[in-house]
Amino acid sequence: MRRVKQTIVAAGLATTIAAAVACGGGSSTSNVVAPTGTVVTDVFPGVVQPGTFKVHTFTVTTPGQVTVTMTAAGPPPTIAMGLGIGNPDASGNCIFLSGGVNNNSVASTTTPQLSGTVTASGAYCVEIADIGNAAGPITYSLTVVHT
Repeated sequence: MRRVKQTIVAAGLATTIAAAVACGGGSSTSNVVAPTGTVVTDVFPGVVQPGTFKVHTFTVTTPGQVTVTMTAAGPPPTIAMGLGIGNPDASGNCIFLSGGVNNNSVASTTTPQLSGTVTASGAYCVEIADIGNAAGPITYSLTVVHT
């Protein structure tokens, strides 16, 4: 049984908010400055054959918010697909983060199916999979927004 078909309790991605404190020269007031990074939008189109999955990798340069949205999948346009986010291994698999799996995604939405905060920069991956309901090849588009 594919790991995206397993029941996983969504515990949420680990959340950490980092802040830097800067003091003005000679002033007794301080400003809290949140770290910033350039927001990157990666679009991953592709085709999943019945009973298979696809993995796409991306790089987070600054820890922060990450969202994954399956913006289209089909036919049919209402098909549910499995989604997961994690870290790629040397074999090209996606090792899911805790809470980083959604087995009941809905196609053609603008609302992220997965979201959370990653606490480290580095290589990440998103996986899309047939959860057993594809009658033929499924064409999809994923959007990953991150820093």
